[in-house]
Amino acid sequence: MQINRFITFDFETANNQRDSACALGIAMVENFIITEQYYSLIRPATKYFCYTHVHGIKWDDVKYKPTFGELWSDIKKYFNNIDFAASHNIIFDRGVLNACCDYYGINKPDIKYECTLQQSRKRLDLKSKSLDSVSAHYGIQLEHHNALSDSLACANIMINFLKEDIENER
Repeated sequence: MQINRFITFDFETANNQRDSACALGIAMVENFIITEQYYSLIRPATKYFCYTHVHGIKWDDVKYKPTFGELWSDIKKYFNNIDFAASHNIIFDRGVLNACCDYYGINKPDIKYECTLQQSRKRLDLKSKSLDSVSAHYGIQLEHHNALSDSLACANIMINFLKEDIENER
């Protein structure tokens, strides 16, 4: 197995609408090293926030920030020339990515996706497979529900999984 370059990404949303992204964190991993990180608050299409209690972000924090459509020119490079993109619960994060792309008329990235949550369920004998539990298992620092911190933790989890796979192949 040869993996040279992948990203991890994490969205926070304002409400239960998938296109309500209000924060995005991305970590670029090359040869098992986090080489780049990206974070931005995002102005969603609506002012309605019901998850402030989870991530601490409110409308006043994002009302003058760029929309996802405005950010795309800055972030699309992360989704190019990679082996895969991963998150801890890819169903959620990929759903947000796709919904935001649809909302702003952006072509969705045509890439392979991986999920550290699904991998954790297969690999780890932990009571909880949540991002904070898996991060604690590997001694990874985490400020949960901060999109960049979540993305960096996911990157480190994936690095651990890939290194374990290499060890098991020997």
